[in-house]
Amino acid sequence: MAHAVRFYETGGPEVLRYEQVQVGEPGPGQVRVRHVAVGLNFADTYFRLGYYPVPVPNGMGVEASGVIEAVGDNVNGFAIGDRVTYTGSPLGAYSTERVMPAASLIKLPVDIDHKTAAASTMRGLSAAYWLLKTNPWMKAGDTILLHAAAGGVGLIAVQWAKLLGLRVIGTVSSEEKAELARAHGCDEIIFYRREDVPNRVRELTGGEGVTTVFDTVGKDTFEGSLKSLKRRGVLVGCGTASGPFPPIDALQLAIQGSVYFQRPALADYIADPAERAELAGALFEHVANGRIKIEINQRYALEDAVQAHRDLEAGKTTGSSIFVI
Repeated sequence: MAHAVRFYETGGPEVLRYEQVQVGEPGPGQVRVRHVAVGLNFADTYFRLGYYPVPVPNGMGVEASGVIEAVGDNVNGFAIGDRVTYTGSPLGAYSTERVMPAASLIKLPVDIDHKTAAASTMRGLSAAYWLLKTNPWMKAGDTILLHAAAGGVGLIAVQWAKLLGLRVIGTVSSEEKAELARAHGCDEIIFYRREDVPNRVRELTGGEGVTTVFDTVGKDTFEGSLKSLKRRGVLVGCGTASGPFPPIDALQLAIQGSVYFQRPALADYIADPAERAELAGALFEHVANGRIKIEINQRYALEDAVQAHRDLEAGKTTGSSIFVI
């Protein structure tokens, strides 16, 4: 019998329910996937809390890796037995198996295992589009500020940034996380809970500021992120762990040095199949060749989703977290 984690109302981790579900046969354009590993992402909490509104009841999770067990009509490019990974809608990745659109799938290279894929598809594609697509003026030798540098996306982004020749200043909350970020290439560390981030950035950049800030925290760090930019720098709002970014005052962008703010979404960078293939190909090539290492530091059973969400929101996790089926 198949199992899934679902929620019937929005709220804290306790609203998540692990239950038996019926999984039917795939219809036109669909496949049935048996999961091997499922990604746990901070964005999952936004759906659970209602920040990203969806109808309830609903499934949970947007990322998983597994094997195709059945194929519906009008599906091209996929067959029974194919190893696949995916990230994106519809919700429902927290499950042992599911029926889903074939168009969402990415074929998994032979040298990437399922756990690595579940730990890196969303995080890796996020790091890829942040660094490759959001600031066209960024170049080797530039300095960037990366919040949550020891997180799942952060560790991948640090490594990728170093491959691009960037100097990385990372923010972390503890010595343990600082050590992890440094081990993956972070050049400078700022302890955001006890240091003034923009002042430290100015000290570390000779008063100039950074070319780009990648801010996954949101409300609590927005002002400091803006003040950390150099003239005509770019603040990329990547996430809202502390709450949504505040309304943007256009005049403030000018006062800070004609800086830019954007709030991109991964879905808009992988909607085009060719662009998704480009980013996924780059990601998995780096991983397969050992240039980017994926840290899976937390593993949970699917029935422990409530505890997993509690750990995630309490800041107890580092690197990537997955559910092992």
